[in-house]
Amino acid sequence: MFRITTETTIGELLENCPEAAGILTEMGMHCIGCPSARRETLEQAADVHGMDAESLVEDLKGFLGA
Repeated sequence: MFRITTETTIGELLENCPEAAGILTEMGMHCIGCPSARRETLEQAADVHGMDAESLVEDLKGFLGA
């Protein structure tokens, strides 16, 4: 079973939960299609976007029903 954590990369998230693309975009992460962004962890992406990584993960889990 796929688990979402702060160490999950954007690429892993999108491969396992493609519907997360729309959620990330709505959260202001418009760079999800960038090849380098796919290697970023959710923690790194949250930091770049001024978000709390733990809150981001919990929000994703809530939206995705994980």
